[in-house]
Amino acid sequence: MTYEEMLQICSLLLKMGINKIRITGGEPFVRKDIMQFLTELSKLKGLNELTITTNGVLTAPYVPELEKIGVRSVNLSLDTLDAGRFFTITRRDEFASVMETLDALLKHGIEVKINAVVMDGKNTQDIIPLVELTKELPVSVRFIEEMPFNGDGHVYGGLQWDYVRILEEIKDKYPAVKKITDAEYSTSYNYQIPGHKGSIGIIAAYSRTFCGTCNRIRITPVGELKTCLYDDGVLNIKDLIRQDINEDNLKMLLLDTFNNRAIDGWEAERLRVENKGVHESMATIGG
Repeated sequence: MTYEEMLQICSLLLKMGINKIRITGGEPFVRKDIMQFLTELSKLKGLNELTITTNGVLTAPYVPELEKIGVRSVNLSLDTLDAGRFFTITRRDEFASVMETLDALLKHGIEVKINAVVMDGKNTQDIIPLVELTKELPVSVRFIEEMPFNGDGHVYGGLQWDYVRILEEIKDKYPAVKKITDAEYSTSYNYQIPGHKGSIGIIAAYSRTFCGTCNRIRITPVGELKTCLYDDGVLNIKDLIRQDINEDNLKMLLLDTFNNRAIDGWEAERLRVENKGVHESMATIGG
């Protein structure tokens, strides 16, 4: 999609009652003129909250501008605090860049949520070191169950670390960890260790226990609307816009799609075209 198309879609959704927009990665800042787009987006009427999800590789230089346009929260993908494992997992020698982004975000008073996908045999030894970040830093470290979005040719071995096992691992080290109140529509179960500045979240992304309260919609870079991560796209908004669809007609299509979303992620996966399993990469979906 062009930036103009993205602004058109966002403007319509804001008119329809949405008030929070997240621009997701990978790394959104790999796209040319992204700050110009974000600046224009931040000015749209009805937008209460603009947030970013990033892998942090190119983000650090833009942090002062993000603060200036009103970005108050950033989700930072960080699966390990070990530079060697970081390279193994991401195939990039960019650990220092990501940590620079983390430091810059905290320096500018931007709320940071660290997203760590727990992968058996790759980074389970990082669970406790990541938890320990919350002792001195006002960050939320969120552990995410691994999902089967690995792309064609990449085999998903099944879930070895579900949200229960992740919590047990944390409790073994920190038995005093306490459940705290989850925000409305939260996808994470949230906890805090007494005396720590930050908090911990666990997202049951594969178990899909939060589906009944999920109110999120997602639009991929090519304009495909997803009312669930596990569906294979339910409406291509880009194509409709390029066919010069009337705004009222597009609004009706969107409302009909929202009102007929799958009951949960399991149903969304079952309803995929030709009942094919998940095969796309999260990189093509966006975060």
